[in-house]
Amino acid sequence: MIDIPARAPAPIVIVDVDYRPTIAVAAAIVAPTWNAPKPIETRIAHFSDVKPYRPGAFFERELPCILQVLALVQSPYEVVVIDGYVDLDDSGRPGLGGHLHASLPGHIAVVGIAKTAFHGSSFAASVLRGTSQKPLFVTARGIKSDFAAALVRQMHGSHRLPTLVKDVDTLARRS
Repeated sequence: MIDIPARAPAPIVIVDVDYRPTIAVAAAIVAPTWNAPKPIETRIAHFSDVKPYRPGAFFERELPCILQVLALVQSPYEVVVIDGYVDLDDSGRPGLGGHLHASLPGHIAVVGIAKTAFHGSSFAASVLRGTSQKPLFVTARGIKSDFAAALVRQMHGSHRLPTLVKDVDTLARRS
């Protein structure tokens, strides 16, 4: 097992957004370290004015929700972890995470953990966790992708998805 380097950026905020017919719910979980089993803070934001999904412009829908739930976070943090891609190709075409990184102060890194491969995403670091043979795909800005992949590999939990990544999804869906 790889040790987490002494200077792993932390605390981290893990975010997710759940969409329903008339609203969206964004959730944020703050973890003190990459391998923390429990959050030190949770935040929820509800939205009634959500932009419709537009192929190729998903960030237009999700980014405002993420920024608003991040504005509720009281703890200082160094990294935001999203469900999705930071970059969409090896030339740096921004995905949701790239647009988020551009919207945050320069010292905040963004790490994307995607559950499915995006067409042309062979540049993403593949991470196998637990006994799963199905990888997660990690991309990042503000931190090297291979370093981010090592940190994701070390996140708490014995399953494919890290514990707090699952927890933030559940928090958004149930709030």
